[in-house]
This record gives sequence, C-alpha cells and structure tokens, in this order.
Amino acid sequence: MFRLEPRAQPSRTMAWLSPLFAFALTLLCGFVLFMVVGKDPFASLFVFFIEPLNSAQDWAEIGVKVAPLLLISVGLAMCFRANVFNIGAEGQFVVGAILAGALILYVDDDTNGGWWMITLALLAGAIGGALWGAITAFLRDRYHANEILVSLMLVYVAELLLSYLVHGVLRDPDGFGFPQSRLFSDGFLLPMVLPGTRLHMGIVLALLASLLGWLFLSRSFSGFRLQVGGMAPLAARYAGFSARKSLWTTMLVSGGLAGVAGACEIMGPIGQLTPSISPGYGFAAIIVAFVGRLHPIGVIFSSFIMALLYIGGELSQSRLGMPSAITGIFQGILLFALLACDVLIYNRLRWRK
Repeated sequence: MFRLEPRAQPSRTMAWLSPLFAFALTLLCGFVLFMVVGKDPFASLFVFFIEPLNSAQDWAEIGVKVAPLLLISVGLAMCFRANVFNIGAEGQFVVGAILAGALILYVDDDTNGGWWMITLALLAGAIGGALWGAITAFLRDRYHANEILVSLMLVYVAELLLSYLVHGVLRDPDGFGFPQSRLFSDGFLLPMVLPGTRLHMGIVLALLASLLGWLFLSRSFSGFRLQVGGMAPLAARYAGFSARKSLWTTMLVSGGLAGVAGACEIMGPIGQLTPSISPGYGFAAIIVAFVGRLHPIGVIFSSFIMALLYIGGELSQSRLGMPSAITGIFQGILLFALLACDVLIYNRLRWRK
C-alpha cells in the first residue's frame, strides 16, 4: 500500500511553485468537467480564462474584483501567519459596508461629499470591520472560544443584520418597497482610476495595503514577533512575545481591512446598500491567502486568479449556459489542488507491502 513519509528537506522552490502546479491541475480538471457535461472543453476554457482578458474594459472588470479580494486576503495572511484562523472576514466585510453606508445615508444631502467625506466613510468601514473582528478576539482571549467557529457564526449574524436594516430603517422610502437603500450621491462614490470603466480607487488602496503588509511582516520587529508566535508558540512565549497582543493585532487589522473592502464595494460598483453586497469575497479570500503563500505580495497574483474565476464564471453562465455554481466549483478545485501539491511537497509516497 502507499504511505506518506515526511521529506527530510522540503524544497522551498517547489513550495513557491506549488500554486502554479495547482492552477495547472485546475485547468486539467476544468477540461474534464466541461467534457463530461457535453461542452467543447477547449472553447469552454477559452471563454472561462481567455475572454476576460480581451480588452482594457475586461481588465478593468477584473480589477474591480481584485480590489476587495486583495484587501481581505492581506489581513487574512497576517492572521494565518500568527496562527489565528479568522474565517469570518465575510461578516467583517458586511459590517464595514453597513457602517460606511449608514454614515453616508445620514450625512448625504446631494450637495456635500468629496475627499474628506469619502475618507470618513472608509474610516467608518474600517472601524466596523475591526469591531466585528474584536468580538472574536475578545471571546477567544477571555473565554478561550474557538475563533474559527465564532468568526464563522458571526458571518450569518452580520448578513441578517444587513437584511434587517435594508428592509427597515435604511430602506429607500422612494424605492417602491424594494429592500435597498437610496443611491449614494456622486460626492460619496470612489473616483474612477480608468475613465469609462468601473475600476475605482479601491484597487489603489488594496495595492497600498499589500505593500504596507509586506513592510510590516518583513521589516518590523512587531511583524517578526507575530510570525514567530505563529510558527513556534513555545519559543515565542519563552522569548517574552505576547500571544495575546498578536491575537488582537491581527484580528483588528484583518477586520479593519475587510471593513474597508466592504466600504469600497458599496461606494464603488454598487453605490448603495442591498441585501447581498458580496458574492462571497470573504470566503474566497481564504483561498487567495493560501494560494499566495500567506505573503502580502504573493496574494496580489492569487487575487488576480480568483478574480479571473469570478469573471470567467459569469461569462460561462451567459455564453455556455453553465449554472452559477461553476465559479464555486473552480474555486474548490483550486483549493484542493493546492492542498494536494503541498502534501506531496512536504511528503513523499512510498509503497510498502
């Protein structure tokens, strides 16, 4: 029978190439999938992965998807490096959008707005996401609750809170009863990076967050302590590094970045609060973080791949008649392919009778 044996010296090069192998396996599985459902696999893969890159407009649409994925995944990469498993970024994303949207609806009178108001709304989003992440940090710190379960359950609380508000106090009185807020005025919408497209300043904030995250982890003593606490908790405790401080730091930063992503989403392509403001960015960003090797720069490239899956999934629905679940299927294949590659990088298969 086959058994897994740990390798004495896993290859660092292969560890960094693992996401490329995982993406290649995803393409192979996609080829088989389209062939099984009766579609031309070559034409289907062309629609899924090549057509979204045909024009500047298409690249801009990918950038719209990259912005929230990158913002969230930078924070999650920091959490996972510190051995803090924040699975509730989706809820922090939603609460950040709620606070930013509520602030805009309160102060927006169609005549104000501008950079100061936009900055204030983004700050409100960051505070909302950080506060939602602080609930998880408090329950783990004070009562030793499992942060995976707590953060995940808080996602559904946040989504129900959003639904309650847009059906109630934040609903547009002139919206014919539809569960949505009124549209934000132009003074509260993020400026466009490319004229004539929907690519907004959120992509600039995401790239800036990625750069700052890399500087924090690789060039600061606090980032060093955070990583040591995640890789070797006993050594960190012996050196006097505070696991409690790492928990609070990572949860607040991760929640704040997810909240900013939520604020950018409603101030960018959506322009209002609706019951569903995210197609699952918070959960998809978990895959992005691991495909990017938990590196703030690496997640730039993995967020591009995930955004490509979102756009390709939408095109395959309209062009090929595929179900909406096709995007989630490819995301799951990518994650399992990455896990399989990592297992074989750190272990070897041995045949034993």
